[in-house]
Amino acid sequence: MGQSIFVPKEIDVTEGRVAVSPETVKRFVGLGFDVIVEKNAGEQSRIVDSEFEKAGAKIGKASDAGKADVVLKLRRPTPAEVKTYKKGALVLASMDPYGNEGDVAAMASAGVTAFAMEFMPRITRAQSMDVLSSQANLAGYRAVIDAAAEYDRALPMMMTAAGTVPAAKVFVMGAGVAGLQAIATARRLGAVVTATDVRAAAGEQVQSLGAKFIMTEALKDASGEGGYARELTDEEKKAQAELVAEHIAKQDIVITTALIPGRPAPRLVSADMVKSMKPGSIIVDLAVERGGNVEGAKAGEVVTTPNGVKIIGHLNVPGRVAASASLLYAKNLYTFLETMVDKEKKVLAVDMEDELVKATMLTHDGKVVHPNFVDTAKPAAKAAAPKKAPARKATPARKPAAKAAAGSAAAKKTAGKPAAASSAADKPAATKSGGES
Repeated sequence: MGQSIFVPKEIDVTEGRVAVSPETVKRFVGLGFDVIVEKNAGEQSRIVDSEFEKAGAKIGKASDAGKADVVLKLRRPTPAEVKTYKKGALVLASMDPYGNEGDVAAMASAGVTAFAMEFMPRITRAQSMDVLSSQANLAGYRAVIDAAAEYDRALPMMMTAAGTVPAAKVFVMGAGVAGLQAIATARRLGAVVTATDVRAAAGEQVQSLGAKFIMTEALKDASGEGGYARELTDEEKKAQAELVAEHIAKQDIVITTALIPGRPAPRLVSADMVKSMKPGSIIVDLAVERGGNVEGAKAGEVVTTPNGVKIIGHLNVPGRVAASASLLYAKNLYTFLETMVDKEKKVLAVDMEDELVKATMLTHDGKVVHPNFVDTAKPAAKAAAPKKAPARKATPARKPAAKAAAGSAAAKKTAGKPAAASSAADKPAATKSGGES
């Protein structure tokens, strides 16, 4: 029996994707793995259990995770899930670690080697492993479809004997992978499309898709590392806001896609801008899970404002195209895990010096190892050390009765304060973790 891969059914109610496809199951089997897929894991992605079985997988149950050498997931495992995993198992998923450091620490405590797929570097070698691009592409497409479903008019211009129906005006904010796909989809549906981005290089890409690029002259370029935008200065934010405010009032549909890794989503559309839009206009906020680009957007809801503008804040938009998204995500995971397999011996062989491993590894050997998170546990450890010190000092002072009584009272008083502080410190972490799952 070779090393095994386990694919669980995602427990998040908004998650319909699955981490393998029949194609990747075949490939994993070819690499020497035994693949176990939890019953009905692919149901919402239109992949029935029999298809996995034909590809060489076995259908199992959640408890099979405890025997697996590799666990493939969409979402970060909860502390309860990770406790059931085998120590030393590799766990590949979109980990969303920022703001969820408690869950990262839980993975370290469980002894698993966890990889955050969204940290994959944007280099040529890793293009086929880039989950952000593969999923954002579908999110951009779905954003336009969702907007069209809520919009109570036709998107293309239609000339008829009874008159002409004007084309819808669509404004896309952010021309990354999601934004460019939104532009392409809106253009295919016949809309008149404009787009903006704080990166000057995005202009050519926007125009190549048949849309008009608008950018304030006060903002020369705000390109940052890895193809992302840097944070704008106050002056740049003001200039960009003025440009958007003037343009947005004329639009029928607005789609916002701006995200900054590790930070809350930038606010692009204010409440006053929303008020300036016509009744029946639509806004789709693809960044709503990160705080939102649009003031008034609510995660998981479609909000209708007093002036009749609908703000769409769907969760997990790629998951709304689960069947397509799963196929792409599964390929991303396969191409990455394949790099950690010795093809001759057909066993896992993780090269700790590989640039992909260094960029994505969150936890290993009982520790948090990613440089962005390695220090998050240290302050707690340092704070814990002095809290116990007063209690230890109070213990030996027992010879004189009066002093012993006083010392005991002082010890109780001092020991009580750190306990309360510790309890208070634990609450925010629990709230964040619960909010995510």
